[in-house]
Amino acid sequence: MSAASRVRIVGFDPRWREDFATLNIEWLQRWFVVEPHDHEVLGNPEHHLLADGGHILFAVDAAGHALGTVALKHAGAGVYELTKMAVTPAARGQGLGRLLIDAALALYQTLDGRELYLESSSKLATAIAMYERSGFRHHPAPRAGSHYARADVHMIWEPPAR
Repeated sequence: MSAASRVRIVGFDPRWREDFATLNIEWLQRWFVVEPHDHEVLGNPEHHLLADGGHILFAVDAAGHALGTVALKHAGAGVYELTKMAVTPAARGQGLGRLLIDAALALYQTLDGRELYLESSSKLATAIAMYERSGFRHHPAPRAGSHYARADVHMIWEPPAR
């Protein structure tokens, strides 16, 4: 049985604040470096993500352990950024990333959003392929005002036609 079949997706709770930071820092240190903006956001997600209408989701197992996370940062005027997505090393490759993306997209569709974008790195081919399968399309990068030196991929979600 995959990890994805044994988890539930839940919204932010302060008990997972440290997990939010730990999951993202592990991932960032594996592929890049933890940039100053990362430290700010991960150190105080209530201020940097939640206070302005953003959301943080967690994939948690039956025991309540956070196995993965993703955030929707409200950038203003109905624009949201899909950000801070990470899965614990032990659960990677088991469908949690897809589960988190699907939950974030479902949540975004309940908001009064006009654009959902993400920034990534061309080093992350597997993640980029997952984003493409989820309906994100490439746009010129880097996005004006990007906080991340590592970002050389800019994608915008284009929902399927109804």
